[in-house]
Amino acid sequence: MRRIVIKVGSAVLTEQNRVAKERMAALVDLIANIKQKGIDVILVSSGAVAAGYTLCRLDKKIVANRQALASIGQPKLVSMYQKKFEKHGIIVSQILLTADDFDSRKRTYHAKCAIDTLLVQGVVPIINENDVTATEELVFGDNDQLSAHVAYYFDADLLVILSDIDSYYDKDPHKFEDAKPLKVVHHIPKEALEAECTPNAAFATGGIVTKLKAADFLLRRYRKMFLASGFDLKDAYAFLIEGVHRGGTLFIAPDHHA
Repeated sequence: MRRIVIKVGSAVLTEQNRVAKERMAALVDLIANIKQKGIDVILVSSGAVAAGYTLCRLDKKIVANRQALASIGQPKLVSMYQKKFEKHGIIVSQILLTADDFDSRKRTYHAKCAIDTLLVQGVVPIINENDVTATEELVFGDNDQLSAHVAYYFDADLLVILSDIDSYYDKDPHKFEDAKPLKVVHHIPKEALEAECTPNAAFATGGIVTKLKAADFLLRRYRKMFLASGFDLKDAYAFLIEGVHRGGTLFIAPDHHA
């Protein structure tokens, strides 16, 4: 592998209406370790709305308020990342994108050129959705879809989603005690992609369905995705640093060799 995208969701990055600093620090340590192996990392990070909410208590259910909170929280979030990456001597940059940016070949090309340049300099680009300008028709609505597009259009070998969901199970683990985690998935059934989104956390917009949609987008383009826990990074370390698949789910096309 030479380039990966890591996406971390609000459920992992936020706790009791604020940014979970210890989990953010653990994520930054993981990324620093991956970079030491000579692999470029692009980070797609949620958490701007939650970071904004710590400074300004607006009702999150109103779209304009969420946009305002994201606008307040984005610089705070990046500054928190900056301090943590600084300890490893790593520079970060901020890139805000919308679905519209991937609909235009020219804009996608310009964004890719900027990201390629940053990665050559050893910078970690931190990407988030531009909540202020994203209109309802254009909005990805969750960073799972955004991260899948980033992985595909910016030439990553793998998308890693770190979530409050540690694997894809054969049935809902919240409802069935005998649900088993699936280690490798080659194909996602249509009904799973059309199920209702059920995010678990106050600031989350996804749930397993948006992760499956991201995986499906990449599977159809012969790219890989790895889903693992963002609370306990041992499965991510094993897979990304040691090259051992202990826990978590790898989504890979049947005729695509790992």
